[in-house]
Amino acid sequence: MSSAAAPLLIVVVLAYAIYRQFKTRPAHRSAVLYISLALIVYGVAAGGVLDNDHLGASVFMLAVEVVTAVGLGILRAMTVRIWADGKGAAWSKGTGWTLLAWLGSIAVRVAEQLAGGAMGLTVAVGGIMVFVGLTLATQSLVVSARARALSGSRTGSYNVER
Repeated sequence: MSSAAAPLLIVVVLAYAIYRQFKTRPAHRSAVLYISLALIVYGVAAGGVLDNDHLGASVFMLAVEVVTAVGLGILRAMTVRIWADGKGAAWSKGTGWTLLAWLGSIAVRVAEQLAGGAMGLTVAVGGIMVFVGLTLATQSLVVSARARALSGSRTGSYNVER
């Protein structure tokens, strides 16, 4: 994939993933995990996850980015409305809080990129793809875990908008 096409791929995948979160759909979705894994694998293969010229700072920023990606994925997952229908099937739909959490996630990621640049690190598409894949996978896993927690009741709802 060309270096110009990779950022476009990130924007398209992220926009589609965010858009889909605001549609009512089954809470257990393995397709998101496959897409996330593909992003992570491609990001690592594309290189640039670590900057060999600044290895210590690069490893530190990678650790910060991994923790941030997981933390933001958990935060966003907690804003998703999850409920069980009359047959016990779990459903999910993003809320206004989910959108705000996504905007915050993007702002944090931009800040991380700026901080890395200020430390002299090279900004690479591979690192961004790993971050996006990891944060999407985390969110999906937490939403699925919350949905499984509802499986004991035939009806019910968890919603952060009370």
